[in-house]
Amino acid sequence: MNHLTESARHAGGRLLNAAAVLLACCLSPGAPQAAASDTPLVLERSMMMPAVPPGPYSDYLSIDLVGKRLFATPQAAKAVAVLDLKDGNVLKMIPGIGNPHGVLYIATLKRLFVADGASGDVKVFSGEDYSLIKTIPLARGADWFVYDPHSQFIYVNNGGEDAGMDHSLISVVDTVRMEKVADIPISTPALEASAIDSGKQLLYVNLIDESAVAVVDLSKRQKVATWKLPPGGHPNLAIALDAARARLYVACRDSPMQGSIIVMDTSDGRTIATLPIGGWADGVFVDQKRQRLYVSTGVGHIETYTIEANDVFRRQAAVDTAVMAKTSLYSSELDRVYVSVPHLGSTMAQILVFKPSP
Repeated sequence: MNHLTESARHAGGRLLNAAAVLLACCLSPGAPQAAASDTPLVLERSMMMPAVPPGPYSDYLSIDLVGKRLFATPQAAKAVAVLDLKDGNVLKMIPGIGNPHGVLYIATLKRLFVADGASGDVKVFSGEDYSLIKTIPLARGADWFVYDPHSQFIYVNNGGEDAGMDHSLISVVDTVRMEKVADIPISTPALEASAIDSGKQLLYVNLIDESAVAVVDLSKRQKVATWKLPPGGHPNLAIALDAARARLYVACRDSPMQGSIIVMDTSDGRTIATLPIGGWADGVFVDQKRQRLYVSTGVGHIETYTIEANDVFRRQAAVDTAVMAKTSLYSSELDRVYVSVPHLGSTMAQILVFKPSP
């Protein structure tokens, strides 16, 4: 999820932006930290990825609950790292992926799907021996995708300026047949993260250049609404759906060091609240068990908000991660937050595993 700072048209500026974040983090006093007695998350362990070379970016994560594996996308390695959730060891580095982004393991199919932004395709690997089964051609810039368990389709963001196109695409890929079945064109230079309401067959996707969220009717395969974010400059990178409360949580990078979560009503796109967070957010998740939001940021923290009645949100003390550890995954089944850390300086690439508390 790297448009704005990591796309091809910003190849020079993106490293300057990353360097600015690194410098600012070194000079910043940091966010208020939680005491051991009241921290919302406790670091349980780290899973090291020693074969990953230096590089400032790491993208998405996926979990195989049956095989107890975690799949990570350290972009500098041009590979997918497969880690054993039991002992934390790297089982395999799956090579040959120019720029790994979206990743999804489907246990029923025993297949791993990986979006390669460099070659513009989705690569399908065997979940048993990690061999390449098939390559599904898309447009360059293939990045985030989201899975609909009802249809067994994945919806892949691709195209746009990174592909030299005047519009972006949401490509519909059948995971059973392993082929693209449709494209949904969106008139925007780039798409960022999306969230799916499988029951309503709606997709909510971030339009970063417009600071807006597009609503896509998946049964019609067309955009049916555009919801603008509040004024003030909110480049929206991450998004989470809370269907139980009819709320969207849209994480934005307002500046290198500061960001916000825009809370929206899914009935009409109305803004409910604007919640401050740290900069370079790239992962937001809902913990329904504890009624919390978790947001991972590139300034080296996980932010937590409690969700209370009548749309009241209370910010908890931040928990340390690492600089540029901006992507994460919350697994409700395992009740853990996994944060991907790139190899920067003396900090080796690793996955930080946090246990929610209490």
